[in-house]
Amino acid sequence: MADKEVIHDELKDITMDDFFSDEDDDMNQVGSTMANVQLQTPNRDHVIDQQQQRTQLVAPRQFSVVSEDQDPVFLLRLFYQRLFPYKLYHSWLSYGINTSKSFTHREFSFTLANDIYFRYNSFADSDALKKEIERLQPVKIDIGAVYSVKPKDKKSVSEKAFRPLEKDLVFDIDMTDYDDIRTCCSGGNICHDCWQFMTIAIKVIDKCLRDDFGFEHLLWVYSGRRGVHCWVSDERARKLNNESRKAIVGYLEVVKGGAEVDRKVRLPSTLHPSLERSLEIIKPYFIPLILNRQGVLDTRDQWQKMLKIIADEGTRRELDESWSDDASLSARAKWDELKSLVSDTAKSFDTTTRDIIFQYLYPRLDEKVTTHINHLLKSPFCVHPKTHPAECDSFDPLTVPTLTTLAKEINEYTPRNDNDRKGQDFKKTSLKPYIDIFEKFVHQLVMESQREKRAATAMKSDGFGGRLKIDDLRNKDRRTKWWATLDHSL
Repeated sequence: MADKEVIHDELKDITMDDFFSDEDDDMNQVGSTMANVQLQTPNRDHVIDQQQQRTQLVAPRQFSVVSEDQDPVFLLRLFYQRLFPYKLYHSWLSYGINTSKSFTHREFSFTLANDIYFRYNSFADSDALKKEIERLQPVKIDIGAVYSVKPKDKKSVSEKAFRPLEKDLVFDIDMTDYDDIRTCCSGGNICHDCWQFMTIAIKVIDKCLRDDFGFEHLLWVYSGRRGVHCWVSDERARKLNNESRKAIVGYLEVVKGGAEVDRKVRLPSTLHPSLERSLEIIKPYFIPLILNRQGVLDTRDQWQKMLKIIADEGTRRELDESWSDDASLSARAKWDELKSLVSDTAKSFDTTTRDIIFQYLYPRLDEKVTTHINHLLKSPFCVHPKTHPAECDSFDPLTVPTLTTLAKEINEYTPRNDNDRKGQDFKKTSLKPYIDIFEKFVHQLVMESQREKRAATAMKSDGFGGRLKIDDLRNKDRRTKWWATLDHSL
């Protein structure tokens, strides 16, 4: 109880904007007004008449009505006590119904108000995790690797004994990595126009991971502010070491080089089938998104960036003069002129225009997030929902549920019967479709885990001694394809 009072005292003067102002985090901005639930504070704005008449030295006492809907402690307590899906969350990180080492040896980190940060937390079960989250009410939760020793016991063993064993294969796509391309926003800001880059990234990466690597259990999560995360929970993905993870990133990576590099894509004339497929996905977006919405050829400063990708100096100069002399040229006309001139001056098949499309539209990955097993990544349900590949075209990051809307929906919910009244609170809110996606993902993961355990038991009883992996018997074509693809990237 004393701990709670200390935490509450630290938070009492903090606004919700303070929680989400860190430019280094993908934290969702949460509204500062909420619901119709208020503290019943008496109205004390009146002046005590008799004292007012006796003396003018005593000023009226002014009291502001402090509502719970403006209290960040109340906001977080509401979410963690009534909406957070602890059971699903536990099943996901246990990769099954029962608590496993994957859960008990998993690192959790918590960020509290004022950047109070706790690493190397671990829990015996779902109830222990729930109790600690409700006690601390973190503004951010990060998930780490599964370690050889319970993270909470880290200090009791040597540094060599405490090592990461496995973790979901994760990918982070951040909108700030597109700042050299997008013209509508920059930094942590997003709008409907630039969110299209995330839609394209989800489509391309999801297709590669499923078709080229054979992964099945992919969870796409809105990071809450300026990007998306992908969690790949297949057992083969979790067991990958850092070198294998780096090889996968190398296979997926196309756009290379920092701000000082003009041409960031140099692909061979004959594309790998995976890149051919990716080109078919991204190409239809080039004219409507890059030319029309982003207007990359509308001003000289913008078109100079594209012209620098062209190797031939004469071609660059001719296009620059042509576009500067005729202000009436549309972006589409400029692009057609660029393609024609590059084709005419090339001695053989030129990949420049194709590589321009890749450079402006192909996904950009944060390599460090993927390649290091012990890297922490923000957890799903850090006061934000998730998206899904099949729905990424319709997903609107500007209208996702907030704590404000969720609390209002709970308070205004009218149950139709006793079952509705006793139902889970998230089902009464706009958070329901997102948790439904998470539930489906977890259900499929748990079902596969149970099938593989039964198959392993059957093989052992049949005399195989458990030496054969399940993947050697199921989806053999896909498995072979996956390893062949990984070998190609190496």
